Amino acid sequence: MTDTQDIAPPDTASGPREVVVSGDTRYTLLGTAHVSRASADEVRELVESGDFDAVAIELCESRHQSLTQPNTLADQDLFQVFRQGKAGMVAASLALGAFQQRVAEQSGIEPGAEMREAVKACRRAELPLLLIDRDIGVTLKRIYANVPWWQRASLISGLAASLVSRQKISSEDIERLKQGDVLESTFAEFAQQSEALYTPLIAERDRYMALRLAEDNTPARYREVLVVVGAGHLKGLAEHLRAPLPAEPASERAALDTVKPRARWWKAIPWLITALVLIGFAIGFSRDTQLGWQLIGEWFLINGVLSALGATIALAHPLTVLATFFAAPLTSLNPTIGAGFVAAGVELAMRRPKVRDFSRLRHDVASLKGWWRNRVSRTLLVFLLATVGSAAGTWIAGLRIAGQLLG
Repeated sequence: MTDTQDIAPPDTASGPREVVVSGDTRYTLLGTAHVSRASADEVRELVESGDFDAVAIELCESRHQSLTQPNTLADQDLFQVFRQGKAGMVAASLALGAFQQRVAEQSGIEPGAEMREAVKACRRAELPLLLIDRDIGVTLKRIYANVPWWQRASLISGLAASLVSRQKISSEDIERLKQGDVLESTFAEFAQQSEALYTPLIAERDRYMALRLAEDNTPARYREVLVVVGAGHLKGLAEHLRAPLPAEPASERAALDTVKPRARWWKAIPWLITALVLIGFAIGFSRDTQLGWQLIGEWFLINGVLSALGATIALAHPLTVLATFFAAPLTSLNPTIGAGFVAAGVELAMRRPKVRDFSRLRHDVASLKGWWRNRVSRTLLVFLLATVGSAAGTWIAGLRIAGQLLG
């Protein structure tokens, strides 16, 4: 049998709570604001109260590692990040955290402080720590796959807008976020505007965390579990815990961990474009040698200039811009390597990020200028903008070649 009850007093000093009894386990759900000092203090007091035999937090393994080991990124090989195609995901993660970081700077508390307090308190109390959230990389990929391609531009522009906005947020506003009403109404409106985005970002994670709790507590090894989640997840998580969960939660959770692969025809498009461009060159030479060289010249010039322009906007090193100019026309004819990869590689060779760049990364990306000031984020911009420039050059030059051959 499962029942629920509210146990938190209706004041701003305490985050919203719900108790859900499922089987032999009682889950105390605490809704927090991720940038509230009161939330961090409350988490520490609850963990150290001795009332719980396990603590679950809204973190995945990668975010837990970055929270407890902030220098983890400095230990990574940035070149491998670009090589493995993770640059976009890293940039999106930084952009997502930029708004939270600005609020943190205004409130005087680091983002994720309540989670950090939970980790530290668990260590002191020697309590099991359960990481129940889905990996942020999987969530971002499922968002990208779930949102129609024509809506992805607005999603990217929304992330960019979050970097430009400098709206001040009061401490009272931060505390009100913990009550759940503001976040829940915001999410409800968000769902109406973009259910495709709401589902993988919020709804799926509510279900995922409920399944993870059931999985980690099979058989009922814990009787009293404190669950620390953002206030916006409190309602959805409680509803899933109230309902009967599957006997084998791992299988359903694994389904929420998968990312639908792209259709095969999408992978064939770059090769098709390459083939059409080469055929265009061949047709041009068959008609007139001068026309053939003209098409090749325009291909190199348009591709090189636009990709180099992207690198220039990112304030890349002059040698990076030069290398990008010459590399883009060639990489555009080779789908196995991109102009952004070459640009980022040269930029890393010319301006290797230093320890202070990694240590200040989270702070720097909270402002638009900081993305260009920090060598790590600037290299990401070099990669992304050179890639966008090369892609634009490929389409513009390709259409121009087609126009001259068909005109």
